[in-house]
Amino acid sequence: MDSSAASAYVYAKAGGMLAKSFVGNRASKLFSIRSLRELYGFLFPNATPSLPEVLLAKEIESLSEKKFIDEYISLVSCYRTPAKILVSQLHYYDYNNLKTLGAALSLGEKTMPDISDIKNYSMMDYKAWPNLSKITSNSTISWYNKAVDISEQYKIDSKIDEEYISEIWSAVKELSGEERENAEKFVSAEFSFRNILWALRLKVYYKMPADEIFERLAFADKSRPKTDLFARQAIKILGKDCENWDDWKNWKYASLLNPHEDGVVWEASPTWVEKSVKRELNRMYSSYFHKDPMSVLSLVSWFKIKQHELDCIRTVAEGLRLDVDAEKLHDAAGIPMN
Repeated sequence: MDSSAASAYVYAKAGGMLAKSFVGNRASKLFSIRSLRELYGFLFPNATPSLPEVLLAKEIESLSEKKFIDEYISLVSCYRTPAKILVSQLHYYDYNNLKTLGAALSLGEKTMPDISDIKNYSMMDYKAWPNLSKITSNSTISWYNKAVDISEQYKIDSKIDEEYISEIWSAVKELSGEERENAEKFVSAEFSFRNILWALRLKVYYKMPADEIFERLAFADKSRPKTDLFARQAIKILGKDCENWDDWKNWKYASLLNPHEDGVVWEASPTWVEKSVKRELNRMYSSYFHKDPMSVLSLVSWFKIKQHELDCIRTVAEGLRLDVDAEKLHDAAGIPMN
């Protein structure tokens, strides 16, 4: 198909898929399920396999991810030459796969771990396992060619994250006009929120100094940190006292914080902020999906919405396996109970 015909077809098909998805108000249906066997039958047409609960939960999560990735690939494949930003969404799984493989090699494991299959859109040669150099040789991270000590793996993971962010931002820059402008706002908002949450966790849970947190943030352009699209809002909270509401009340995103009551001890809650950020991002994804049906950003938004659905399925599967209370599952997923 030519680009305009493909965009119209993809939007219609993607919309039909979303209508059947467990997102928005329909997400609550997932959380009403009371057993893993019921969840499997609810999600898949074939007979529920006779597996122990641990393995059944893993099977549900694996099949749900495969279905999501296959659906997205079916949409992207409608374009003769997909925009780089569409393929970059799939590369999220390549980068995550590489972290998993690297950790396994660092621990001396001989069997290749389970990975996410993005088919011919992958940058990696997974058949070359356990040769890390061959796995990454044709990718943007060919520099990662040998396993490191497991104590150093977090540094590699951080560099892999930087490569992913760089690829996404580069893909945005390849767009033009209003499409590029909207994509910049979209991607900047997402990475900004994730930086805020990351900084807050490090401040509250690890009492990490501001300069160390700064070094762990994601940047669009680290040479101008105070105006950086990804990091500036996170940088603004580095010097704030997490137990002093007055330090936070005039912050741009104070509405994301846990409520403050006069006379009551208060501390910024990363858990509360995480749930607030999820809701904020999901509203943004839904808005951009409908904003410009002919834009590639519509399909990027679809990818993010469906990723959230996948996260909800995983939350429910793990919750049922561990017999977690339904209200706590709703809370963990950021889904209000009806």
